[in-house]
Amino acid sequence: MVFHLVFFLLSFSFYCPAFAKNISSPCNSNDLTALLKFKSAIHLDTSERLQKWVGKRCCNWVGIQCENTTFRVTEINLPGFISTEDFILQTKMEGVLTPSITLLTSLEVLDLGGLISLSGNIPKSIGSSLTNLRKLFLYGNNMSGEIPVSIGKLLKLEEIQLQENRFYGPIPSSVGFLNNLQRLLLYSNQLSGFIPDTISNLSNLVTLDLHDNALNGSIPKNIGYLRFLKDLDLSNNHLSGEIPASVTNLTTISTIYFDSNFLQGKISFPVNTGDMPSLGFLRLQNNQLTGNIPSNFGHLSSLKRLSLVNNKLEGSIPSSFGDLSSLSELYLDGNRISGSIPKSIGKLSNLILLTLSHNMIQEPLPQEMSMLNNLQILDLSFNRLTLQSFPKWLAQLPSLSRVLLEGCGIQGEFPQVLRATPSALQELDLSENSLTGNIPAWVGKLTELYSLNLSRNFLISEIPDTITNLHNLGIIDLHSNNLTGSMAKVFQLDTRFSGGSLTYIDLSDNSFSSGHENIGIGSQTGIQLLNISHNFLKSGLPTSIGKLGSLKTLDFSSNQLNSTLPESLGNATSLEILKLQRNYINGQIPSEFLKLRKLKYLDLSDNLLKGQIPNGKPLSSFPPSSYSGNRGLCGKPLPLCKILH
Repeated sequence: MVFHLVFFLLSFSFYCPAFAKNISSPCNSNDLTALLKFKSAIHLDTSERLQKWVGKRCCNWVGIQCENTTFRVTEINLPGFISTEDFILQTKMEGVLTPSITLLTSLEVLDLGGLISLSGNIPKSIGSSLTNLRKLFLYGNNMSGEIPVSIGKLLKLEEIQLQENRFYGPIPSSVGFLNNLQRLLLYSNQLSGFIPDTISNLSNLVTLDLHDNALNGSIPKNIGYLRFLKDLDLSNNHLSGEIPASVTNLTTISTIYFDSNFLQGKISFPVNTGDMPSLGFLRLQNNQLTGNIPSNFGHLSSLKRLSLVNNKLEGSIPSSFGDLSSLSELYLDGNRISGSIPKSIGKLSNLILLTLSHNMIQEPLPQEMSMLNNLQILDLSFNRLTLQSFPKWLAQLPSLSRVLLEGCGIQGEFPQVLRATPSALQELDLSENSLTGNIPAWVGKLTELYSLNLSRNFLISEIPDTITNLHNLGIIDLHSNNLTGSMAKVFQLDTRFSGGSLTYIDLSDNSFSSGHENIGIGSQTGIQLLNISHNFLKSGLPTSIGKLGSLKTLDFSSNQLNSTLPESLGNATSLEILKLQRNYINGQIPSEFLKLRKLKYLDLSDNLLKGQIPNGKPLSSFPPSSYSGNRGLCGKPLPLCKILH
């Protein structure tokens, strides 16, 4: 093997003398000094690459590339993520980036991205020294300080990636001199101040991502001069003002984000036929945008995803939306949109997701929506709809998986049209309507259901036996109805199938009288929230409840429980909220409750508990109100117990 390797190197050096000279020539003295100082400032390298930096022939070192004639260092490639055939490994270097890096005056690529413990600042003299730099990758580190003004002198820069650090201060206006820059990624830092107007001079820019900072002011008026821009993300800042009209000049843009800012004013940019033909993603959510949705949105023929969520937009949905033939996702939640859904929406044959919740949309729902054969998710919750009945055409959509019609004025019995739906429903939310009568037995045929929410209705009678057929059910919310009898069927869902999927159970504010004895029996280990408060349950908490290792919230308050607290409840060590107030629970608080180290909220008030509260956290750290109304209790945080002689 060694013979073949030597033969290969000798043969290669014969045909490629520059390579032979490269591996045998010593390092430039300035470059060697710079690299050794960099190495000495790193006190931990989990990749062990720097341990191999020995000798003076730095062009042979791992991660180093040199020019073939001058043998000056041109690239440092030490990214934190190392790919192998089997997996991707993230490594780290603990230490600082020393200013000595500026001695590498021939450096073209500096890639130290993803080294999660690398700290320090970008040297202020970087622009005066590394004039050949094309790529600067310092993303995903622990670096801080300001971005130096001298960065504007790096006229050959094509990419700057400084995202996911702790850089602060303004974006220097000098970046406007970087005419070769194609990608500028500064997101997830602590940058503040205005976005410099000079950024509009970056005529070759393809990606501009500044989201998750503290930038304020307005969007540069001439940002539309960035004619090659494909990705623009200014979300999660404190920007204000209107979206500049020049945005319409972004003739090859494919993504634009302005979400989670504090933008004020109207969406007023004019969109003419032919403008922004490649725009694929437009996100303006979580702002304070006002005015109407521009009527000419339909000209954005390549638009695939549009999100205007959580603004103050008014008026109706433009009929031109029907011309967005490529649209697959439309998010308009949380605005003041009124009027009816336009009939033209039915033309969106590629539409997969439509969410319009929390607006002021009125009926009628257009029959043309029945043509949305690819629609998978529909959310019309909390509008001014009074549907009275579940639309028949909606139940016949073949691809529908999630239907959310919370607070839509549906009346009468559970919708019979869902009995023969061709779609594999995974989520059904009909909460806060006026449903009456029983939960029908045929609901057990909806075997793909993962989430069922029928809360805040007027349903009566018992839970049907067939609910145990919903073996994929992870969330069941039936609270605030008038359901009676036993709740045991719910807790039998997981016992019939290995593994179980239930994570969220809310049966509160009903008239159940039994069935809680089944809790914890079987494979219900994944339950995280269990709320059975405000019912008529008697006896006590089952000892098997301690098997719920994932349980975070347990609420049995306002029932008629009349037993002692089970010691096994102390085994539910993931508990964060425990509410057992207003029952007839008696006896002492078990010392095993001291194992509930994650407990953040506790209410045992208004019971018949007695004796000393077990001494220690978390029990002693809760306020006296957590134990009030138990006349026999004493000990911290209540008054000390009296010692009987």
